[in-house]
Amino acid sequence: MEKAHVYLVGAGPGDPELLTLKAARLISTADVVVHDGLVDDAIMAMINPAARLISVAKSRSKHTVPQDGINAILVREAQAGHMVVRLKGGDPFIFGRGGEEAEACREAGIDVDVVPGISAAMGGAAASMMPLTHRDASSAVTFVAGQCKGLTDQNWAGLAGKGRTLVIYMGIATAADITEKLISDGLSPDTPVAVLERVTRPNSRAVRTILTDLGDMIAREKVASPAIIVVGDVVLKSDAEDRLIHIAQQAEALA
Repeated sequence: MEKAHVYLVGAGPGDPELLTLKAARLISTADVVVHDGLVDDAIMAMINPAARLISVAKSRSKHTVPQDGINAILVREAQAGHMVVRLKGGDPFIFGRGGEEAEACREAGIDVDVVPGISAAMGGAAASMMPLTHRDASSAVTFVAGQCKGLTDQNWAGLAGKGRTLVIYMGIATAADITEKLISDGLSPDTPVAVLERVTRPNSRAVRTILTDLGDMIAREKVASPAIIVVGDVVLKSDAEDRLIHIAQQAEALA
């Protein structure tokens, strides 16, 4: 295996059987693996036992290693002659900052390749029998980040609505703000929404409601990251459990 090389490898949404063959081969032969905290334990167990592991796990508003530091680690380890795998949940180029890491390696003269992974959106939608596009419901899909600088200043008008699907990453903690933003940008309060939690893993969950109830449902159901939000009529074609009906039935039973 060629040394002094960095591979940005997508670990997919969690299920180790969804790894690409190339991803499985690289993690089993790497000298150094720089990994995120969202990589499933079953995938971590597939890593070369002799590899040195470097965790750069992140959580909301708390980065154990800043992005510049991660870039520096990749460059340093490759310059030392190691074959380095940067192992990321999902796909490296979908809200994974893989583009920044590739640029840093190239600027330092380090060979770098990207190994695509199944994204949380693709994996979660498939596992929930939710077609992100459907001739009767949606001909366009947009991915956005719900946890980013200047969220209130961004214009999301036209990203969701009839014939369109909106997928929101990192939006659980800001769901109330997202609801307010989408409604203020013209989306109907009764637009179907779903939350896909821990997608493709044994403890995964898919629940749905309407937009105006999104924040309340997340609180009621105690939804925790990692999870994505899907907005649009395709939600109604999925296996996601309707929690709005569930709450209505509970209220009726207590009446």
